[in-house]
Amino acid sequence: MQDNALYYGDCLDWMREWPDGSVDLIYLDPPFNSNANYNIIFGTGNGAPAQVRGFEDTWRWDERAARRVMEIESAVSHPLHAACRAFRALLGESGMLAYLTYMGERLVEMRRLLKPTGSIYLHCDPTASHYLKALMDAIFGTTCFQNEFIWYYSGGGASKRRWARKHDVVLFYSRGQKWTFNADAVRVPHKWDRGQKRADGSERDYAKGKLADDVWEHHSLMPWSKERLDYPTQKPLALLERIIRASSNEGELVLDPFCGCGTAVVAAHNLGRRWIGIDISATAIDIIQERRLEPAGIEAPAFGIPQALADARKLAAEKPFAFERWAIQRIPGLAPNERQRGDGGIDGQGTLTATPENHDSRRVLAQVKGGRFSLSQFRDFLHVVEHGQAACGVYITLDPVTSNQARALAVQ
Repeated sequence: MQDNALYYGDCLDWMREWPDGSVDLIYLDPPFNSNANYNIIFGTGNGAPAQVRGFEDTWRWDERAARRVMEIESAVSHPLHAACRAFRALLGESGMLAYLTYMGERLVEMRRLLKPTGSIYLHCDPTASHYLKALMDAIFGTTCFQNEFIWYYSGGGASKRRWARKHDVVLFYSRGQKWTFNADAVRVPHKWDRGQKRADGSERDYAKGKLADDVWEHHSLMPWSKERLDYPTQKPLALLERIIRASSNEGELVLDPFCGCGTAVVAAHNLGRRWIGIDISATAIDIIQERRLEPAGIEAPAFGIPQALADARKLAAEKPFAFERWAIQRIPGLAPNERQRGDGGIDGQGTLTATPENHDSRRVLAQVKGGRFSLSQFRDFLHVVEHGQAACGVYITLDPVTSNQARALAVQ
């Protein structure tokens, strides 16, 4: 466990390797089960815009979810045992149950990592905030719930069918009954600067500002914002600095297990905190290093991302699905398939910036092979490309392909 570092992969895998009580503050902005696909926009060499799917925030009841629920329900001592049974009775075998048990597994590890005086902020939207609060009550205990912090943001997108959706929810829990909260560090200006006295008749100290409440109004990132990276779900730096100022001190360790484009780690660094960021997207790790840390002169190692061929072989042998995701994301414009099993031979997909001649599709299909090259497997992939009516197929291998017959088939 090294601080001021990035980690590529599933946060559950990394957190299970780290010691108890080692983190002061956790902030997480996980997928919300919002049934939306989020894309990262970036420029291509010819100036045309391109995009890659950052992540698919769509949860389904599948074999992995069923296996996860079975393991939790069969272990009476599991922290999620009772909550899982209750959610299953309420929600049935649904995408929401799959999402909540996925989050629950990771929240259990986060609680273990927190120091006795540590705190956690879970950023969510109204899609699942009510379920997540019940989940955190089960894991942390109802007495450790401190606030439902509301971030209200203005802007376009009003609706004539319902109230305009203009807020996110941030759930604030402590690890124990003592926690850090630097109230003076997050005071806000008074709305009136004269004539308002306290209840006892004394004068207010207007220069000091008033103690903050649990609703904060701050605009979301506008298209013209200098800090905007065109990363889906990017949050304003001011929001993260506010949370980190309030619930940690200089030199303490801040963990973001779903770090995305790295707003939390940048905020922590700016405020003199140590930090760790984890993300399952290699593209996200690239963005943090190349567009946030390196321009600021910050050097940070990235663990889990192969730096040499030997590292790639080790990743392919130990974590084949992580290797597939990493290999797919090395090619700009390709996004990994969210399904790891039963994907029909497709590990990634993309879209060409223009429709090729004599073809009606711009679809690109990709497959990754971390083992020895097999001509028969390559033929199978070509059939998948043809059957899927794709304009192009990308076949990624760990070792160079020396088969002339394979190269001839690829040209055809």
